[in-house]
Amino acid sequence: MRHFKTISELHRSIGYPPPENPLISLVMCEKLSECSIGQSEFTTDFYMIAFKKIKSGYVLYGRTKYDHDNGSMMFMKPRQVIEINNVELEEKGFIIWIHEDFLNGYHLHSEIKKYGYFDYEANEALHLSAREEQIIWDLHGKIEGEYYNNQDEYSREIIIAHIDSILKYSQRFYKRQFINRTELSGKTVSKFNDLLASYLEKGKLQEKGLPTVKSLADLFNLSPRYLSDVLKQETGKTAIELIHIFLISEAKNLLQGSENSVSETAYALGFDNPPYFSRLFKKEVGMSPNEYRKNFVN
Repeated sequence: MRHFKTISELHRSIGYPPPENPLISLVMCEKLSECSIGQSEFTTDFYMIAFKKIKSGYVLYGRTKYDHDNGSMMFMKPRQVIEINNVELEEKGFIIWIHEDFLNGYHLHSEIKKYGYFDYEANEALHLSAREEQIIWDLHGKIEGEYYNNQDEYSREIIIAHIDSILKYSQRFYKRQFINRTELSGKTVSKFNDLLASYLEKGKLQEKGLPTVKSLADLFNLSPRYLSDVLKQETGKTAIELIHIFLISEAKNLLQGSENSVSETAYALGFDNPPYFSRLFKKEVGMSPNEYRKNFVN
């Protein structure tokens, strides 16, 4: 698998002229033109922000293909496997490649890691309304104007500020998408809790140990980060927090209804480390398992 360390190397591979700045590149994909990068998977040291309305071909990253024809944005982080193959667009699109070194010394260097959608799968792309598209294109235009206007000591800061705005708007638009997806909205947490209950009833806690966010996300055909963000939108709690709440609820039931020791209770719930179970219980309940049991008895 090929790995691109520099944006200039990537441009040479595509057949594009050298970038205006070696650490950031704007690639415009015009209507009915190809916007492909090789014929196989590759990785880079760059972030990618892309807007595409795909007519044919596909984009592949993570586990899944993306081949929708709606206005959509996709995001890739450094060293994430991606393939863009034989893509033809309904309308013009763009790709912004940002080397991670371009962000050095700026708050976005750490802030960008907080945007969960860089860990989403291809089929979890952001679908934009016409108004949202215009906002993104306006910000792209501001970056483009600065990028091609004899860059000086202010250009980097200005460009990073506009990139930051694109990321913030994208976060807002994703929250709207979570709400508008009727097949998920309001139902995900119910199904999630049902899956946890089934996991318990089938004895999988003892057989396989604690349920993981990834194993549950696979049952939704979603990435762990996307599932967690949908649940956070619905409940204010992440997937791992909901798992902990479920397990502690079961722990309370076992502590009240049996004479098992705290360690035996922990093992029955899939914990292979009883001290970790006790710390988690105290964090969630405000008292240790033994204290909880004594209070219940009294």
